[in-house]
Amino acid sequence: MKTTFVHGLENFPQATPHSTVVTVGTFDGIHRGHQAIFGRVRDRSEETGLKPVLITFHPHPRTVVTPDNIPMLLTTIEEKEKFVPCFFEGTVLIVEFNEALRNMEAEQFVKKVLVDLVGVRHLVVGYDHGLGKNRDGNTDLLERLGQKYGFDVEIVAPVICNDAPISSTRIRQALTFAKYNFAVDLLGHDYAINGTVEKGIGLGHKLGFPTANVRYSHRKLLPPEGVYACWALIGNEEKHGMMFVGQNHFNPVAAKSVEANLFDFDRDIYGEDIIVYPTRFIRENRRFDSTEALVEQIKLDKKKVLDIMNEGETKCQ
Repeated sequence: MKTTFVHGLENFPQATPHSTVVTVGTFDGIHRGHQAIFGRVRDRSEETGLKPVLITFHPHPRTVVTPDNIPMLLTTIEEKEKFVPCFFEGTVLIVEFNEALRNMEAEQFVKKVLVDLVGVRHLVVGYDHGLGKNRDGNTDLLERLGQKYGFDVEIVAPVICNDAPISSTRIRQALTFAKYNFAVDLLGHDYAINGTVEKGIGLGHKLGFPTANVRYSHRKLLPPEGVYACWALIGNEEKHGMMFVGQNHFNPVAAKSVEANLFDFDRDIYGEDIIVYPTRFIRENRRFDSTEALVEQIKLDKKKVLDIMNEGETKCQ
């Protein structure tokens, strides 16, 4: 089974009643808790022969609900379309989150979308799920609506790490407060930064360490500033190297940059899509008195990254 994306309720072909296993959520990060939910959808689909459907939203609901306090994203919509198929097979319905959806009562969403359009027979949600206006559609209400409209509700327990449930909020906090390795542990996969290769100021090339500068989404939450071991995908080509995230002190007018020096790679990839995966934090970003001092530090960084690669720590699975 492959993963198919449908954008908009109006483009979803009306399903046969009681024919699907459905989950609903924002799924920012596609972390270990989300993966547990996807696993139950898969298992239930295989047990019953029902078709799996994942419903998610764009933009992030808080863009509409709390516009003055919008979280940075662990997974942009472009990244969801690239990475959800790694964890979920079936139909993915991307629903526009707007004022109308914000004000839709939970029962109206259940009846109009889950029952009438998607044909839910079995609904799988996380333990803290909230659906509809003011998130009033909690698990208790969903179970009552399931009895009313003829579908089962399965509530997936939280995945616990360090005595607390894994959540997108915890991962954002870990990234914000420079606990990168812990954030990756909560995610259960390497953190990805997707974008297009663009021209930078050319300093890396002049110093003998050319970099691919990534034009990333302004909504993307970047890892803490510094140098990382990394791997990257350009099309189907996988390369390893080191990368820098942060303010380039030799170009103080620039915004934070994401740039990767890929080992044993010498090809013009301007304008191409790239996904970079920082895998191990090497050192913090700092200011150097000269480009010569920077070059010496980059040499040390590369040696450390090569040592990590020789240890076999090139990427998480």
